[in-house]
Amino acid sequence: MGIHEQYMTRCIALALKGAGSVAPNPMVGAVLVYQNRIIGEGCHQLFGSPHAEVNCFSSVAEEDLHCLNQSVLYVSLEPCAHFGKTPPCADLIILKGVSKVVVGCRDPFDCVNGKGIERLKDAGIEVIEGVLEKECLDLNKRFFRFHLQKRPYIILKWAQTADGKIAADTAVNAERLLISNEFTNTVVHRWRSEEAAILVGTNTALLDDPALNNRLWKGKPPMRMVIDTGLRLPESLRLFTDEHPVVMYNYRKEATIGAVIFKKISNEKLVLVEILEDAYSRQLLSILVEGGAKLLQSFIDAGLWDEARVITNTSLTIKEGLAAPVLKDYLFIKEEQLLEDHIAYFYRL
Repeated sequence: MGIHEQYMTRCIALALKGAGSVAPNPMVGAVLVYQNRIIGEGCHQLFGSPHAEVNCFSSVAEEDLHCLNQSVLYVSLEPCAHFGKTPPCADLIILKGVSKVVVGCRDPFDCVNGKGIERLKDAGIEVIEGVLEKECLDLNKRFFRFHLQKRPYIILKWAQTADGKIAADTAVNAERLLISNEFTNTVVHRWRSEEAAILVGTNTALLDDPALNNRLWKGKPPMRMVIDTGLRLPESLRLFTDEHPVVMYNYRKEATIGAVIFKKISNEKLVLVEILEDAYSRQLLSILVEGGAKLLQSFIDAGLWDEARVITNTSLTIKEGLAAPVLKDYLFIKEEQLLEDHIAYFYRL
């Protein structure tokens, strides 16, 4: 690994500290280097707060300020060139007088998309692009999907038994089937904290009565979204007993009552499309779809998914039950084991 790759790897590690906190902005890390010594580093920590470059420059010790005009700034994403909630980072970099900027990947956002790099070059700063580009693109896959395809990044998640069942046969056993262990459940709550929204269908909400929060993990809770076309879910469900918002997609009404947002679907044949359009309008960069089987399979069949995480309890079989969804057109990425739970990760081809 070359010197540029080493410092860009550090940028990516810093950027990940903003997971779940900076959306709808991208995760960004920045490192300032003088003669192979890091004199400053920072990341974008919270939406609306200073960007990575600002935090990086702010971290430079007073005794190192004289080094700026001979320093190299590494940043995982192209510096912004527009006024948003904060001033343009490209202007700050020029003001600080660094001699070179190394960029991981370009920003596809219309207000940036090459403009930040162009501004740096016009100011006489040497710019090197595409260092660990693939890794930097993957870092902000949600952000890129949102801006390039105008929809949220979709992650499918379910837990299944060793014999491929996602739930028990309610005609035989009405009790909720607990498949994954407590360690895996904590991981799932971490996943929830990293995504903008979480979506379930009517039967999952009715039979499992989930809170759909991330109480087992710190961080911002996701926006809760439920498909209830006939509005038959009772108000006693845990979804409706707190002040955190929940969007109810239905065929009947459009209204906001307390924390419940009723969003009417106009075309029954385009339910998923309308949900994604609504999520896009709400600036939700990603959705974690947690069930049930019919809803998950609908996303798979429509090709409207980007990633899947399948938890299999290798020691549990129930024979009779609801079959798990079936993935197609996928690429296996990695796997891990948490006691009896096997977790497999997939990307859509």
